[in-house]
Amino acid sequence: MEREFGFTQADYDRVSMHAYRIAGIHLGDSRKEMVYSRLSREVRRLRLPSVAAYLQYLDQAGQHEWTRFVNVLTTNLTSFFREAHHFSILSEKVLPHAARPVRIWSCGCASGEEPYSVAISCYEYLGDDATAVNILATDINTTILQQAEAGEFERERVQGMSPERLRRYFLNGSGAFEGRVKVKTLLRQCISFRMLNLVQPVWNIEGQFDAIFCRNVMIYFDKDTQYQILRRFVPLLKQPHGLLFAGHSEAFFHAKDLFTPIGATTYRVTESAA
Repeated sequence: MEREFGFTQADYDRVSMHAYRIAGIHLGDSRKEMVYSRLSREVRRLRLPSVAAYLQYLDQAGQHEWTRFVNVLTTNLTSFFREAHHFSILSEKVLPHAARPVRIWSCGCASGEEPYSVAISCYEYLGDDATAVNILATDINTTILQQAEAGEFERERVQGMSPERLRRYFLNGSGAFEGRVKVKTLLRQCISFRMLNLVQPVWNIEGQFDAIFCRNVMIYFDKDTQYQILRRFVPLLKQPHGLLFAGHSEAFFHAKDLFTPIGATTYRVTESAA
């Protein structure tokens, strides 16, 4: 394949090494073209001749450029009420047993659709008690976190919602913001957005959660890294009703000693690990 910039297997191996070192991201050979497509934007921005030159630049750059490197590589595909069965399980199996305030962690929150969907589910179950919900939303991508915290979306992103939900939880943009919506304050005030790298040795997270949403995040890690992260989740989930929600393509059979599936990509802490 003819490319605009030079990109060798050795370059890809170096990218993979850095992605794993910094963020625990495991890049297989199937992602080579995706990696080139994304890094080529940075090569073009810096007016460099090749990916190798970009990697050499990174070796001499400061933390800001390494943060951009991670931001470029991380995928942020999400939607409101994605994998809708999880929100039904949240309302049926978690919220009835949760003390107040309800504490939920949206881990890998991307552009914010997931934590806002969680907040809507909580409000619809609990009513309008704004002090009853406390959601921590984290992601490694600092750029996408800024978008999430702003709570602004193209109108097409919320088209699948009922008119009642749209009226209650969103404001319609006008003028320069025509065609956009903004999440209302009652949802935004119960969510705290924070940058967090799951492979860093300290998370600085206090207390326990009634539920952890970690969906389509583990696919970036190898089995050993997944296991280490899952082991750190165990003491953060309230017992006996706390649940872990995973993505549709994720399975944790290699961590049966830590988590037991209860169906529909939903897990509880294995009794012996609690």
